[in-house]
Amino acid sequence: MRDEFPSDTGAGLDDPWTDVPHPVLVVDSAGTIRSLSASAHLVLPDVAVGRTLSDCAPAWLADAHRPDPSPVSGVVDGCEYLAQPTALGMDDVAWWLMADAAPALAQIREDLTRERERAAFLDEASAVLMASLNMDRCMEATARMAARHLADAAVVVAPVTGGRLPVVCCGADGAAEHREVASDPGAVAGLSEALRGFPPVPSRWIDPTTLPDWLVPQGFDEAVGSVVITPLPGHGVPAGALVLLRRNSQTVFTAGEELYARLFAARAGAALSAARLYAEQSAITRTLMRDLLPPQLHRLEGIELAGGYRASEDHEAVGGDFYDVHTAAGDTGETLIVLGDVCGKGLEAAVMSGKIRNTLQALAPLAGDHASVLKLLNSALLSPHDTRFATLVLASVACRDGLVSLRLTSAGHMAPLIVRNDGTVEETDTRGTLVGVLPEVRARSVEATLAPGETCLLYTDGVTEAHGGPLGSDMFGEERLRAALAQCAGLPAEAVVEHVMMLTSQWVNQRSHDDIAVVAITAPRRAHLSAVDGHTAGRYVA
Repeated sequence: MRDEFPSDTGAGLDDPWTDVPHPVLVVDSAGTIRSLSASAHLVLPDVAVGRTLSDCAPAWLADAHRPDPSPVSGVVDGCEYLAQPTALGMDDVAWWLMADAAPALAQIREDLTRERERAAFLDEASAVLMASLNMDRCMEATARMAARHLADAAVVVAPVTGGRLPVVCCGADGAAEHREVASDPGAVAGLSEALRGFPPVPSRWIDPTTLPDWLVPQGFDEAVGSVVITPLPGHGVPAGALVLLRRNSQTVFTAGEELYARLFAARAGAALSAARLYAEQSAITRTLMRDLLPPQLHRLEGIELAGGYRASEDHEAVGGDFYDVHTAAGDTGETLIVLGDVCGKGLEAAVMSGKIRNTLQALAPLAGDHASVLKLLNSALLSPHDTRFATLVLASVACRDGLVSLRLTSAGHMAPLIVRNDGTVEETDTRGTLVGVLPEVRARSVEATLAPGETCLLYTDGVTEAHGGPLGSDMFGEERLRAALAQCAGLPAEAVVEHVMMLTSQWVNQRSHDDIAVVAITAPRRAHLSAVDGHTAGRYVA
């Protein structure tokens, strides 16, 4: 350690003061330095044995040595020191030099307070940004928080979409402004690199006078004095770039502030990446769900159709129950109406129902032979890897001589019910086996006719097996369904579906239930206003 200090202090090798770890000077009554510690040179480089204090020490220390040594403080190279005298023999005085710790402690406290504030802000930023999976709101929150805590203004630039840059600007007022910019990010130093996820360039390398107007928020009335452009890192793919602006009247961004901005950008990038991933997955889900949702039922010539559907979970749009309509190719052909129930609930059952609907779409030209349709569908569903099965009811309908002719076939499903004009409810005599279980499907078809005002109802077991009522455990049952249909004699198809869905929903009363689907086929008494546009809409209950 002694080699770290100068060796020309003038003290002897056996001088005990040389090895004192604290800065100390031993001075005689005449002000001549008789001895000193090696560490004293760290504070006063010019001191040496044999020299006088007045020649090599600050004046405040030399003046304090005579005539009566007393404690004194002064500044050496900008640092406050306290000189404490200790009387020795032969009128010598040892001056101990002690740095004033108060300014250093104050600076430490200030730095600690600032770091605590920054840590609290970063925690808040994580909580706020991850609270929303909406891309626009996440960009707005990023710009607002950056403008409030990191700079005078902030701009969030998303990756190029459709040849344009989505931009959100925010000034000191906290108002977020959305822009769509058709500009080349390569024209801004560091922006193109940040959008590709490269490390940021130092702010001192960016000339603020070259910033385009689209990167400056409205109301930023002063010249830009300093710019930071840092990437917003995402999950494998960059989420964009964060641009921080400081007014010309303010100081430039320090290296510590740039590092702090990157810490914030890391959190913002993760939130934006999650929001973008959620938006992409939602778009994919909507596209896939479009073919799984029950179709809109169009009015046919001389036939009214209406459908109602409610998934087992209120937050789900689809489930295992389904219905579909395959319109006849010509005016004299039969339209095939299908209602089914796949074993299970939720998305897996919905996927299976989608497979059945697609297969039936392909088999629609064979709808004149229900047995052949069920046989081919059964062959398509038989699989050693999927044990799900389904029940179906097929209804071929046509309008002849003012009446609606029906040909009904049940494959393991409840037989359709017909409500006559006098309120009588009849169960059609059709039975059959499940689809997707046995090598062969056996089913019996039945024909029926609807006079004007009469309705045939196809329904799933979600109606009759709905548990609820006053005690919460009673099933709705077929008798209640028959009674409800008896009240619908002569009503349009939409009114019948509305009545059945309303009673079923009231019965379950927010309790757990199975998927529910109903389709009403009605021979109209006359033209209804609801059918002026040529179709009636299926009803969905949430």
